[in-house]
Amino acid sequence: MKRFDILIAGGGLNGPTLAIALAGAGLSVAVVDPRPATARADAAFDGRAYALSIASTRLLGALGLWTDLAPKAQPMRQIKASQGQPGSGAAPCFLHFDSAEIEEGPVGHMLEDRFLYAALLAGMDGRVTHLDGLAVTEQAADATGVTATLSDGQQIRAGLLIGADGRGSGVAARAGIARRGWGYGQTALVAAIDHDLPHEGIAHQYFMATGPLAILPLPGNRSSVVWSETDANARAIAALPDDEFMAVLRPRFGDFLGPIGLAGARFSYPLSLSLAESYVAERVALVGDAAHGVHPIAGQGLNLGLRDVAALAEVLVEALRRGEDIGSILVLERYQGWRRFDATALALGMDGVNRLFATDNPLIAGLRGAGMGIVGGIPGLRRRFMRQAAGLAVDPMPRLLTGRPL
Repeated sequence: MKRFDILIAGGGLNGPTLAIALAGAGLSVAVVDPRPATARADAAFDGRAYALSIASTRLLGALGLWTDLAPKAQPMRQIKASQGQPGSGAAPCFLHFDSAEIEEGPVGHMLEDRFLYAALLAGMDGRVTHLDGLAVTEQAADATGVTATLSDGQQIRAGLLIGADGRGSGVAARAGIARRGWGYGQTALVAAIDHDLPHEGIAHQYFMATGPLAILPLPGNRSSVVWSETDANARAIAALPDDEFMAVLRPRFGDFLGPIGLAGARFSYPLSLSLAESYVAERVALVGDAAHGVHPIAGQGLNLGLRDVAALAEVLVEALRRGEDIGSILVLERYQGWRRFDATALALGMDGVNRLFATDNPLIAGLRGAGMGIVGGIPGLRRRFMRQAAGLAVDPMPRLLTGRPL
């Protein structure tokens, strides 16, 4: 039986990032990834990208990854929010964040999935055991560790099993961790768009009654679109051929970037809120979507997961240096105490924002506009919201999120 200090189920983004951080501190780590590594290592552009906060890029810097990634990323210098109209693009901007106000550089960066995943694969190489094409199918915890059975029948023994296996986390379910949440009746349509005019590093968020539409800058004259619609509308739109899809998108997108065209593949996924009732159990800890799946309204899903990564890595490494059992529930509860309130508050906050804007009720619209006007009109309050979006308002801040190594 193979033995490791840490076994991570899930090879998306959070799992490998955590593995690199822990391996760098001297722990033996294995990552079990159901997808073959080659399935996501293709260098072709497909339009999938993430909005990385300042804190997230600092974490990647502390792990030695950001120097090579930065030239491939698009800085976001401004964020503009407005009420959207399905037939006429955006109304005048009611909230404007300019990165110059917080003096921390760009408020964030857009980075394509293909570049980030390739960097994580390279970071694991030679330091982390990467078991791709396999899944954890069984787990049994005891006083000294956890034994996991993989889909090929082999068994692995570790001091701690970490679930980084998404909203339908098998690790959480087998550990008896229940989930709460609800669907939004919305589906996200994701695509990359070419446009004639430069975006100037400005991210746009349109709030429409059927769901928000985000236009996020990518390198060159190209942007990523995350377009939320009701499930019924989204099914019909997703079924359209490319030219008809663009005909529906154009009046929502607007003409501020000139003529637009489809630049890659199209994707869709249902939107829901999913919160684990506990982040830890005997010899088990959860990170990322396995702990909290949130609405993509502010692009905070990955950033929230990377906050988990930074906090859990710090808790485990400090316990190791004290000579503690890193899989002890007393150690794991420190991680839960650090992360659960922040993650739940942000998840419910995004839920509230989505509900607030998903209505055409004139009374609510008036109150909504007045509230956004207050936020936008008070510099101190506006900067506070910007720092929260940039991941700089976490207290206490894990070392990795400040760019410092463990």
